[in-house]
Amino acid sequence: MLRHFVQILDFSSIELQKIMELTALLKKADKEGACPRLLQGASLGMIFEEPSTRTRVSFEVAMTKLGGHALYLRPGEIHLGARESIADTARVVSRMVDVIEARTLKHQTVLDLAKYATVPVINGLTDFNHPTQVLCDVFTMTEHAPKEKKLTDLHLTFVGDATNVCVSLMFICARLGISFTQAAPAKYQVSEAHRAMVKDACAESGATISFTDDPVAAVSAADFIYTDLWWWIGQEDEIPERRAAFMPKFQVNADLLSKAPATARFMHCLPASRGVEATDEVMDGPQSIIYDQSENRLHTEKALLVWFVYPRLKRASDSLIAHHRGLVEAFLG
Repeated sequence: MLRHFVQILDFSSIELQKIMELTALLKKADKEGACPRLLQGASLGMIFEEPSTRTRVSFEVAMTKLGGHALYLRPGEIHLGARESIADTARVVSRMVDVIEARTLKHQTVLDLAKYATVPVINGLTDFNHPTQVLCDVFTMTEHAPKEKKLTDLHLTFVGDATNVCVSLMFICARLGISFTQAAPAKYQVSEAHRAMVKDACAESGATISFTDDPVAAVSAADFIYTDLWWWIGQEDEIPERRAAFMPKFQVNADLLSKAPATARFMHCLPASRGVEATDEVMDGPQSIIYDQSENRLHTEKALLVWFVYPRLKRASDSLIAHHRGLVEAFLG
C-alpha cells in the first residue's frame, strides 16, 4: 500500500520509533564514512513554493549520500496549480521520480499531491504542520535526554506562538507519550480544533498536553525548552501586535532559562529572529542544542527516504542487467 509522510498522527508510536532507530543507524554509518547507498539510481523530486535552508540542503544531501539523485523544482520552473493542475503535476512527476518532497504554502497542496501521486510524498512544511522537523527534534531529544529518563518521562515546553512547528510538536508528543506544554498568551495558544486532534493519541500513549500563559511555571520542570518565530509569512501586518504580546515575558532569555532545571536543553528549529524570541546568550549558550537539531535534519531525511523508497525499488539481477546492456550494445553496433 502506498503511504505518504504528510501528518505525524498518520503513524503509530512504533512506526515513528522505528524510523528514529533507522535514523540512528544511518547517522552512525555516515559518521564513519560508510553511509550505505541504499537508493542507488533513485530520484527525488523536491517541490519548493518558498525558499529553505535546512529542508533543501538536508533532502538533497541525504539523497546524494544514499546513492540517488535530487531535483530541485523552484517556483516558476513547474506549473504547480497554475498552468497545470496539481493532480496532473503529481501524476507526471510520479512517472519520473521515486519520491516527492514538497514544501508548500498551503497544506491542501500537499494533500492534493499525495492524493494523485503514485509515489510517496513527504511533507517538507506547510502552513499547518512540519512533520520532518519534529521527527528530527524528538530524535535529537533522545540524544540529549537525561540518561535516567525514558521517552515517556520527558517534558517538552514550547514557549511562543502556535506555529506549524508547535502544532506538530504537540502531535508527536501526544503519539509518543511525551508531556507537552505550550506557554503563550491565550490568543496565540494552539486552537481547540487542533487540541481535539490529539485526544485519542494522548489516551493511548499517556501523554499530557497543557497550555498556560505563565512561562516561568511552564519551564520549571522542562527537559527541553523550544521556541520558534513569533510571526510568519502573511502575518507581517501583525508584527507590532505580536511583539507587544510576547515581549519580554515570553522571550527565552537567560532569566527564563534559569527558572528551568540545570539539565534543560534549549531548542529552535531555525531560522531565528535573534534577540526576539530568544537571545544570543541562550542560542549560543551551553544548554543550546540548535545545531544538533539542524544536523539531524540530514540524518532524519535519510531515514525517511530509505523507509519510504527502499522497499519499492526494483532490484535487477546482475544477469538481467548484463542482458539488457548486451541488447543495447548490439543495437548500437
